[in-house]
Amino acid sequence: MSSEGLAAARAAMTERGVDASAIKVFERFHRMLEEGAQGLMPEDTIDPLTAVTRLEQLGSSEEERAAALAQVAVVKLNGGLGTSMGLSGPKSVLKVRGELTFLDIVVRQVLALRARYGVQLPLLLMNSFRTREESLAVLRAYPELPVEGLPLDFVQNAEPKLTADSLAPVSWPADPSLEWCPPGHGDVYVALQGTGVLDALREKGILYIFLANVDNLGATCDPDIAAWMIDGNVPYAAELCERTANDRKGGHLAVRKSDGQLVLRESAMVAPGEDDFFQDNVRHPLFHANNLWVDIEVLSRLLAERDGVLGLPIIVNRKTVDPTDKSSTQVIQIESAMGTAIEVFPGSQAIAVPRNRFRPVKSTNELLLVQSDVFELDEDSKIVSTITHPDPSIRLSPAYAMVDDFAARFPDGPPSLRECTSLEVSADATFGAGVRCVGDVVVDQDGPIAPGTVLGDVSAGA
Repeated sequence: MSSEGLAAARAAMTERGVDASAIKVFERFHRMLEEGAQGLMPEDTIDPLTAVTRLEQLGSSEEERAAALAQVAVVKLNGGLGTSMGLSGPKSVLKVRGELTFLDIVVRQVLALRARYGVQLPLLLMNSFRTREESLAVLRAYPELPVEGLPLDFVQNAEPKLTADSLAPVSWPADPSLEWCPPGHGDVYVALQGTGVLDALREKGILYIFLANVDNLGATCDPDIAAWMIDGNVPYAAELCERTANDRKGGHLAVRKSDGQLVLRESAMVAPGEDDFFQDNVRHPLFHANNLWVDIEVLSRLLAERDGVLGLPIIVNRKTVDPTDKSSTQVIQIESAMGTAIEVFPGSQAIAVPRNRFRPVKSTNELLLVQSDVFELDEDSKIVSTITHPDPSIRLSPAYAMVDDFAARFPDGPPSLRECTSLEVSADATFGAGVRCVGDVVVDQDGPIAPGTVLGDVSAGA
């Protein structure tokens, strides 16, 4: 049945107009599934990565930085819907600082770099078929953003979700759009080529692309890293940050024992029973920030040599066809991670960067922190900390998990968190204006918290 399933999937993708190389990638992964591939990376096959170049060791002149940035384009992954936070549209159009969305801030960061260094620095979004329209509407507010000869976006490929038992395309008449999914952000390399964007960038004199998630507001296009890449002829580099207890589930790089190659292990690739190894911050002290730098000439050559199939590791993502209905059909989404390309590029490297280059928003816990007075936007729209101590840890109850519910409980904005070391809200409370959190704060009683209340070091409620 699985071979019939592959034929059906291939026919559906062809009818949809999916790029031929993307279909080849899907076919490879499907055959791996048929053969029982789980996409796992056992601990005994790798050694920890501990010694890497550090950003603070680099140094460039303003002229070198400008020359480097003139050869770089920024690509932001913008395919996410933020369904885990109750959003139905692109996560990137969520307001995160006042009236500014993720996209507003990213655009302003790029425009600030253009103005400072006098470079073209194109910005392109990799949209999914679900995010394109709303995202481009935000970009229309910035008529100076487009670079002649280049689009503002390209759309990643789509693939059918597969029934877990037969590996055939799932049927879901209640909402046929749910029969399809993006193939993970590892698709970015194939999508860049298949849409013609890779060739268009080369024609504009671009040598490198900087890839990052759109919801990571710390991921600006750093000119020192760009200069280091070009000066050292580095074909591919991954940014890493020091791991903390909050990062135990994040992917990390390691060294493959068989050939000494750098590899990325994501949480979905952990062998059963090996979570303790994966989450050991001492053994694996650096995590993968998903900020990547890629030489597009090397990428083009590799794609040509491999007939459009880079050969990234498979990620087997098991879900239900309707993610909001756990009783709906069990499916497999075949995915790949763009960071796993580190094992494909000969001479790939890693670079350790400060924590301020990793400011993602994956939940309302992080949304509250980014919206609070712990951060501000500087003149270049970089998000900078206003405190000298570590960021406070935030744990909100399920009552705050969805964005609309979250907003209803902070009607006058977030509380002051500058003096806070931790905030745990186990209740369903509504915060009034001007609430201050000091030290370790626990809110365990339902109801309103009066305006101007100071919460600190004791259990605090209404």
